[in-house]
Amino acid sequence: MAKAVKLADIAEQLGVSTVTVSKALSGQKGVSEAMREKIKQLADELGYKQPSAVKKEKSTKSYNIGVLVSEKYLGEYASFYWRMYQSVATRAVQKECFTMLEVVSLEDEAEANLPKIVLERKVDGLILIGRLRTEYLGALRQNTQIPIVYLDFYDEHQMSDAVISNSYYGTYMLTNYLIEHGHEKIAYVGTLLFTASITDRYFGYRKSMLEHGIEVPQEWIIPDRDMECGVVEIDIHPDQMKDMPTAFVCNSDLTASMVINQLEEQGYRVPQDFSVVGFDNYLFPGLCDIEITTYEVDIREMANKAIHVLLKKVSGERYKQGITIVEGRLVEKASVQQVVK
Repeated sequence: MAKAVKLADIAEQLGVSTVTVSKALSGQKGVSEAMREKIKQLADELGYKQPSAVKKEKSTKSYNIGVLVSEKYLGEYASFYWRMYQSVATRAVQKECFTMLEVVSLEDEAEANLPKIVLERKVDGLILIGRLRTEYLGALRQNTQIPIVYLDFYDEHQMSDAVISNSYYGTYMLTNYLIEHGHEKIAYVGTLLFTASITDRYFGYRKSMLEHGIEVPQEWIIPDRDMECGVVEIDIHPDQMKDMPTAFVCNSDLTASMVINQLEEQGYRVPQDFSVVGFDNYLFPGLCDIEITTYEVDIREMANKAIHVLLKKVSGERYKQGITIVEGRLVEKASVQQVVK
């Protein structure tokens, strides 16, 4: 292997100091143009590479990035994760990398079967979008050394690198917003413990209610999906509740749209009779006739952070380990109305 050319080698051949060589190659003042050209010419002949060029050469190495998404998140209308995958793929291309998507079937997830892109060693690193079963995550950790980053979830049972939205603060803001509009009887719609994000959003809601001294009866905690397959199924009948809420905090815009549709089917109006807020600021077109007030998730920045962390891991560079939280923003639309007392 050829010996790397150093500044001292160039300086010695031209009879100048290493400081002069460094200034000439970095474009600094203090070196005549004639000497600068001699130094540059000799540096080219000897094959000298500046440290910045070496770093750039390393950073632009191409990698194959595998992306795993569970089948349960890719239903007919659950296209939020498709959009997130597109952002990951776009950022990967910008970093001169390639992505390979594999959808994990419900059967493979349940049996903890490793993905084909891992078994066939087609990828250098993995990004997992959306929470998969604990057993599946454990199988990946135990049976492969491939660097992994979780996106839009974290593993509460194991220290891991993850990029998530601020679920807790997001629903805290949304609940405060409803209270500012005069609502006190506020229900939460989301199946607790199905994912960490749904549960974190619930605790953000509860923090706001607690700070305002509002008690939350059990009937105000409304599940929205099947614990096994994740299919969103909502059954809301406000008139059957002992203490009817005036507003609903939903764990996603998809859930919020279903709540609105059910309320309208029962003859209620949104926001005149009930106010509803969602989460994500993304909804498949045509699912709801009302623009939903929501907390917008910064999908692009989350994808950027996930790619950044994964490339650091793959290349063996130092990086900040643990959970990265990406802030979003509250977006006011048309699904909330001031309570008239």
